[in-house]
Amino acid sequence: MKKAVKGNFGYLNTKRTQVIIRTVLFFGISIALYIAGYVTNGNNKNLLTIVAVLGLLPASKSLVNMIMYLKAVGCSADAEQKIKALEGRLVGMYDMYFTSYKKNFPISHMIVEGNVILGYSERSDCDCRACEEHLNAMLKQSGFKDMTIRISDDLNTYCEQLKTLNNKEPNNHPQKDDEVRVVLYDISL
Repeated sequence: MKKAVKGNFGYLNTKRTQVIIRTVLFFGISIALYIAGYVTNGNNKNLLTIVAVLGLLPASKSLVNMIMYLKAVGCSADAEQKIKALEGRLVGMYDMYFTSYKKNFPISHMIVEGNVILGYSERSDCDCRACEEHLNAMLKQSGFKDMTIRISDDLNTYCEQLKTLNNKEPNNHPQKDDEVRVVLYDISL
């Protein structure tokens, strides 16, 4: 099975498949244990029933993860082709899905360069301003202040922003960019 790496194109689709398989397997094991205990003893008052019920805990947790991954939407192939051509020296992050208490934010692509974070969401229902505020608050909690975050839901605007950022002088602190990326990976699905 293909390995899912956060930030790579297709991450959410690969992870979704893995979580579905894992969830079905976990529930299947618990059901099989319960049936085996019932068949061997003629009732459900046995040790295998207890093991089967305890096995439902990780299965249920996996089910919650599966629901989240089913809701998450990644970057389309068309957008990926247009964006990939404009990335240049910039390090792109694909299929980012941020969650907050009130809303979820599907971000198809992001760039971190110095104090600038650019993002693009293909979903028209993504509240770009709320996403900017959420990411800004999360980065401040992690010690990154004075970050300029711009999330766009228009591909042409985002491509122009990428061109402009690519034409600027390269950032002299790539380690800081990596640290910001790690925080963004940590707070995304």
